[in-house]
Amino acid sequence: MATLGPESARPAVPPLGSSPAAQAQPPSRGLERALEEAAASGVLNISSRKLKEFPRTAANHDLTDTVEADLSKNRLTDVPSDVCSLVALETLSLYHNCIRTIPDSIIGLQSLTSLNISRNQLGSLPACLCGLPLRVLNASNNKLVSLPETIKQLQGLMELDISCNEITALPRHIGRLKALRELNVRRNLLCVLPEDLADLPLVKFDFSCNKVSTIPVCYRKMKQLQSLQLENNPLQSPPAQICIKGKVHIFKYLSIEACRSEKMPDSLYLPVMEKQDSDSGVGSDNGDKRLSATEPSDEDSLSLNVPMSHITEEEGLSKDDSSEHISSLTVCDHVTCVCVCVQGRSAADFDEPLRIDEDSHWPTEQTHKSLESVDPQFTMRRKMEQLREELELMEQLRDSIESRLKVVLPEDLGSSLMDGVVLCHLANHIRPRSVASIHVPSPAVPKLSMAKCRRNVENFLDACRKIGVPEDKLCLPHHILEEKGMVKVSVTVQALVDEASSQHTLLT
Repeated sequence: MATLGPESARPAVPPLGSSPAAQAQPPSRGLERALEEAAASGVLNISSRKLKEFPRTAANHDLTDTVEADLSKNRLTDVPSDVCSLVALETLSLYHNCIRTIPDSIIGLQSLTSLNISRNQLGSLPACLCGLPLRVLNASNNKLVSLPETIKQLQGLMELDISCNEITALPRHIGRLKALRELNVRRNLLCVLPEDLADLPLVKFDFSCNKVSTIPVCYRKMKQLQSLQLENNPLQSPPAQICIKGKVHIFKYLSIEACRSEKMPDSLYLPVMEKQDSDSGVGSDNGDKRLSATEPSDEDSLSLNVPMSHITEEEGLSKDDSSEHISSLTVCDHVTCVCVCVQGRSAADFDEPLRIDEDSHWPTEQTHKSLESVDPQFTMRRKMEQLREELELMEQLRDSIESRLKVVLPEDLGSSLMDGVVLCHLANHIRPRSVASIHVPSPAVPKLSMAKCRRNVENFLDACRKIGVPEDKLCLPHHILEEKGMVKVSVTVQALVDEASSQHTLLT
């Protein structure tokens, strides 16, 4: 048997630890590739790599031109200083890490417009963060209890998400963020909404899952607001039955509340009716007389103390003449105008309070104007009745369209009708082919141009004329296109439906 030589006796695998080079672990090839691509493209993506610090091998690559960096879903405990030195950075995502603080050195990122630091462990935001030209800031799912007062410096901020924190109040200067379009404060501890938000051009506003009980009436001025999320709040004004109906009903309620909250005196003080010019012929030496605007002492009459001695002196009547019938004596003051008819009373009787009864023949229009000028609650009631009528007409308009076309219209009824498409389909439903051509949106062009919208609206109005809708019940094109006359649009649609029903009845 042949014996094995020294060469064949070597082990097949070299023992571990035979050399220091064998012990060194090579860097991840995937991480190196990501750094190489960042140096070439300017986009750094090292997310989901369980990193506890910024890769040390990044020093071997030129990352100075990096404009976008994604370090999300790692195990970073702070913002790496290497990241703060990337001065060309425009977008930075640190989502889902373990970051507790943000260093002041982040102020060096003067090109940064989008910052995502959500789902970390931040207890506060540094004031220096507000010195960046941010347009998007997402700090949701942290442990924030407040926002810095310097947030007013973010004049270019368009989107702010601070949901799922422990914030108890918004900063008082948040109304200075004049570019803000989207605000999400969901799931915090807010009890009061600042009125300054009404001045912002918000398109989306989410304050659901808070402790808000009242929506300020000034929020009705948010004309650009399209999405309003307010569920899971102990709201009392507006009540829940209004809130579940959507934004349109909420804003109508706020408008009514705004009318109610206008400054109205509980009662009015009538000025002293002193001697006027010889044209008036009526005076009084009494002191100020208090007259309740809401609870008059008599439903049909008004009592005033008017000594007739002044009347006889001003009119040049003797005491004997005063016993004659004094007809058509008009007493005018700042409150209302009534006709006084005094018959068969002597001058001695005029020491007693004179009861002045309203003339039933007084023109009703002048009476209404007088009441409006004197009783603010009378005007308030009229405004509330008008708003209530508008709500009813809008609901009637919605029901008329939805029941006939078998569709569900969006919450904002005005915007869904402004392109004229739905109205043209309604006219064709009532009388087929009454609108020969309808411009409709397409996936490529989801929104019609104003010229096509106008043609749709004009075609609809022409169809209404053909069907027989009277001219006095036709709305104008701008009522539909600009959403400024929805009540008149409702009248037009109702007249169209009624005309179709009457023609159907005649045929049957």
